Amino acid sequence: MIKTNAIRILDSKKIAYKIHDYTQSGAISGLDVASFLKEEPKKVFKTLVTIGKSGNHYVFVVPVSSELDLKKGAICVNEKNIEMVKSKDLLPLTGYVHGGCSPVGMKKYFKTVFDKSAGDWDTIFLSGGKIGIQIEISIQELSKVIPFSLEDIKINL
Repeated sequence: MIKTNAIRILDSKKIAYKIHDYTQSGAISGLDVASFLKEEPKKVFKTLVTIGKSGNHYVFVVPVSSELDLKKGAICVNEKNIEMVKSKDLLPLTGYVHGGCSPVGMKKYFKTVFDKSAGDWDTIFLSGGKIGIQIEISIQELSKVIPFSLEDIKINL
């Protein structure tokens, strides 16, 4: 098993989690990943990186069955507005590629906000830092590694 930066950090802090490998599934979208894992899409989360009007970057984590509400997100981080970071800027900024971006183990910590629905589950799924790898973890364990807040930031599709 490949050790991604996110997995190395979780291991170093002795955090309880499970790895789910979907590299052989052909799954591309978050909904495909949830289907392959046989998990409720509201329990599988995607990591989105944004930039605010101030030039500061923010990380938002929402269920794959939803979209980030940019207005709600901006309010949460005290910005006038935010927009998604361009795919080409993601790797140099975070160390992760589009589709394999984890809120754990970015090159630098950015203020992070999870949709409040993450608190509804015993465990959630999020990227393990590489396309094809998902981490199943509790919010309580995750909070030992990265600071984040739980806010209402999603639009249901």
